[in-house]
Amino acid sequence: MTAKQGGGKAPENVTNEIFTAANVVSFVRLCLVPLYLYLLLSGYNLAATLVFAAAAASDFIDGQLARRTHTVSRLGQILDPAVDRILMVTGVLGVFLVGRIPLWVIVVVVIRDAYLLIGGGWLLSRYHIRVPVIYPGKFATTFLFVGFAGLLLNWPLIPGLGWCDLSWLPGFNGAAVSWGIWFVYAGLVLSLGVTVYYSVAAARSLRAALAEKRRGASDHGAA
Repeated sequence: MTAKQGGGKAPENVTNEIFTAANVVSFVRLCLVPLYLYLLLSGYNLAATLVFAAAAASDFIDGQLARRTHTVSRLGQILDPAVDRILMVTGVLGVFLVGRIPLWVIVVVVIRDAYLLIGGGWLLSRYHIRVPVIYPGKFATTFLFVGFAGLLLNWPLIPGLGWCDLSWLPGFNGAAVSWGIWFVYAGLVLSLGVTVYYSVAAARSLRAALAEKRRGASDHGAA
């Protein structure tokens, strides 16, 4: 059984190469994660923001490199989304550590990403099913990355809407807040919608795989 491809497109040739140009970009992005945390926790907010922005901005490069150079690899299919998830979790954790985002945002991001990582890894290892990444998911990731970078800079601050007095809803209360919070909210809403899509697509692929397995067992028994 081969990995499921989306959108009705012809399957891409997938290689077992490790050191492709796209994978090198993903490795570099992964190495920027601990550097970002080190700079942030050492008080170098601007440097941490620049490193985080560089890692986030290169999100599209590895995928584009793989497709344009026809070097889509099995490692890259796992590494690219995994680096996105790791960067996402460390990004939101860093913003929380400097006190600019409420705890519930971390909980949502971590639970959502753990669900995708564990569920996707289980489907791939046991049933060889890979639900392809869709562009709305990339947009959601981009919104969150931009929002986290804005919260790290913490400038300029804009007035809150004043709709409530809840401290755990920055932007909706009256306190001044970084513009980045609105990108975070937009990214959260879009990412949760994309998660529903991935769940439905994965369930359909799993049902198809189980049906194929049952047919194979039935044909073998009849023989």
